[in-house]
Amino acid sequence: MPSLNVSFTEAELEGVRVAAAAEGKSLKQYLHDLGVREMQRRQFVAGATAWADRLREEFDEAFPDEVPPPRHDGAAAA
Repeated sequence: MPSLNVSFTEAELEGVRVAAAAEGKSLKQYLHDLGVREMQRRQFVAGATAWADRLREEFDEAFPDEVPPPRHDGAAAA
């Protein structure tokens, strides 16, 4: 497996060391797990968004008073 060099400022590195120690992990294991967790988070968000998109029309039909008005300024609804 290829190695990877990552640069941190002294303050950033100290923060990462503290976080790793708080989880009882080595710096290497902590950084590995952090990357894996981020990939899993992105997969979860994508799946949840797809699930919500599939159900949106059904929900809008079942609860017509809850459908937000369309926005015409190109901004997403809050």
